[in-house]
Amino acid sequence: MNQYLPHIAYDSVVLGFSGEELKILIMEYHNTGLFALPGGFVRTDEDLDSAVRRGLHERTGLSEIFLEQFHTFGDVARFKPEVMEAILKANNHDVPANYWMKQRFISVAYYALINYNDVIPKPDALSDSCRWYNVDNLPRLILDHKGIVEKAIDTLRQNIHRKVVGVNLLPEKFTMNELQKVYEKIMGQSMRRTTFQRTMLATDMLERHEKRFTGGAHKAPYLYSFRQADKSR
Repeated sequence: MNQYLPHIAYDSVVLGFSGEELKILIMEYHNTGLFALPGGFVRTDEDLDSAVRRGLHERTGLSEIFLEQFHTFGDVARFKPEVMEAILKANNHDVPANYWMKQRFISVAYYALINYNDVIPKPDALSDSCRWYNVDNLPRLILDHKGIVEKAIDTLRQNIHRKVVGVNLLPEKFTMNELQKVYEKIMGQSMRRTTFQRTMLATDMLERHEKRFTGGAHKAPYLYSFRQADKSR
């Protein structure tokens, strides 16, 4: 008896910030040259959110992850059983004609915002690798996964000021320059430094701390953190 719910899957757009680039976790399936977002299926005895968190824990090693459901993908065009058949055969699995993983699936998509430096990516049983790619230089993805990524980024752009996504992508303390880089990578455009700083300080979301001394004292930038009430974890 199948331990998973039929016809329901999830896909996760896992975003991290390296300090310079916005990155996404991508899987490469064993011996196929096929790339995909981390995803999976929902067990009959677990909630949907619990299934996604389980899958992300297996891929990242993290338990506390900012996670948000943003769209459901169910176009008929995403039904391509030959893709799953190729993945399973490459892993030496028998694939009967009516195998449940070859049936049509509707996928519930989530985005996860995590600290890039906290993660050691781990491939699953069907994959050779799980690693970070720059968001603007992704490999060709299977099915509609490119569209899922685009929808996730668009959702982040719409919510960036309301949800303060930097709080999940940055370390606890960060410079104004690091915060600006996160915003610029998500928005896909450069921002004037003085205008950005004035705007962020006016929100009263930031708390200023000591300077980060890495060079001359006169050049040391202040460190900031998000006020506890603004953290979306």
